[in-house]
Amino acid sequence: MGKFDGKVAVITGGTSGIGLASAQQFVQEGAYVFITGRRQRELDEAVKQIGKNVTGVPGDISKSEDLDKLFETVEREKGHLDILFANAGLGSLLPLGEITEAQYYKTFDVNVKGTIFTVQKALPLFPNKKGSIILTGSTAGSTGMPAFSIYGASKAAIRQLVRSWILDMKGTELRMNIISPGTIVTPAYDELFGSKLDYFLEQAKNDIPLGRVGQVEEISNAVMFLASDESSYMNGVELFVDGGVAQV
Repeated sequence: MGKFDGKVAVITGGTSGIGLASAQQFVQEGAYVFITGRRQRELDEAVKQIGKNVTGVPGDISKSEDLDKLFETVEREKGHLDILFANAGLGSLLPLGEITEAQYYKTFDVNVKGTIFTVQKALPLFPNKKGSIILTGSTAGSTGMPAFSIYGASKAAIRQLVRSWILDMKGTELRMNIISPGTIVTPAYDELFGSKLDYFLEQAKNDIPLGRVGQVEEISNAVMFLASDESSYMNGVELFVDGGVAQV
């Protein structure tokens, strides 16, 4: 038997990196998974990689109509939801003097607004208000990083949202927790750093107490824990999986 036999999970941003690794593990443990992505080709490839018990739903979480389509699909195909992994997000590197309104709105529309309404629109699908909601934070939300202030602020907002949401859901069995990765090798880092990626990773190792960067499976393992009954008394927690960076 798998840990998630018969469970239904939704993962936003499920086409690569942490989202894809988590989707693969959920399916391996018996769950049926819905994943989202903005690019149809990448979504199709992710569905192919996962192989079974998966539906890909194209969409942008910053658009309300795309979220409606996602959860209408879940309700039509499965009727309920047990696990939500609100993972979709984006970021860019701009120091204070170069921050633009466009960058601000793009980042907050996805990372904050998109997350808020992903969670809100998912709530009616949780039977008896019981299940697990996991949101992707970041060590950038609690530590300073040069040129990463807008992204960091958007992730700090996630931390504060969850503090209040667990009070909104008081008296239910719906748990909400945050997974906050440190430096993890994902395709998003290629987009963010480009030709400077290798230099960044070498520098990052110097700041990480464990002396190395993380792998996506180390994050998805923690996601499995937060989604499972093994974490049944954890609620409102920010779980750092970062080699120790946030603690020093």
